[in-house]
Amino acid sequence: MSNRLGTAPVAAGASINVLGGFALTAECGPVAVPATAERLLAYLALVGKPVRRQQLAGALWLESPDDRASASLRSTLWRLPDPVRPLIKAGATHVALADDAHVDLWRAEASIRQVGAAGDLPDEDALGLLDQDVLPGWGDDWVLLERERHRQRRLHALERLCVLHRDSGRFDLALRAGLAAVSGEPLRESAHRRVIEVHLAEGNPGEALRQYELFRRLVRSELGLSPSPAIRSLVAGLLGRPADGGR
Repeated sequence: MSNRLGTAPVAAGASINVLGGFALTAECGPVAVPATAERLLAYLALVGKPVRRQQLAGALWLESPDDRASASLRSTLWRLPDPVRPLIKAGATHVALADDAHVDLWRAEASIRQVGAAGDLPDEDALGLLDQDVLPGWGDDWVLLERERHRQRRLHALERLCVLHRDSGRFDLALRAGLAAVSGEPLRESAHRRVIEVHLAEGNPGEALRQYELFRRLVRSELGLSPSPAIRSLVAGLLGRPADGGR
């Protein structure tokens, strides 16, 4: 982000969390902020770049006329609590988070990019970041869109992490990643396949069968479907029948 909107430094240790719920923390601990300031910080954290004032006001005060929405934005910026003020750069045309703001969503996205690129795996903390949705319980359109976009990206990253850790013999981390993907979407067959593959690689056929039966019952009760040949083939030998046979 450009510094043209302001140069006030962020208080040391201040961070914005939007994964698993909203929280603002500083060196002294959690910081309580008014609801309007909370939504302002959350929007800027999700966008991750400078936003035109008109766009910001229209998103946060969707039901208000343009002039009233702009006035509400000015009032919110003016009344920001002292711990929050250094986190926001407000210029004549744009508003953004400060360059050195810490946002958990940004760290999670960096981990997702790292998983998708060649090189070292992200550290174990990445699994915790990728195990949570964006602002659960918030119903704003701008939250719903970002939540689904991030959910799909994190589920793919978790499955990829599961495979990479499995191939490296780190079965505990592989299972953590695979089960996190299953928890994120219990009907996601590819996530269940990754977990079954880890159990088989670790020499635990009973665990593999248990995971398969869990998925089989789930898709039957929720969708009225049977598991695909791809997942049945993983445990066909353990079931003692052809992969595409049997009920």
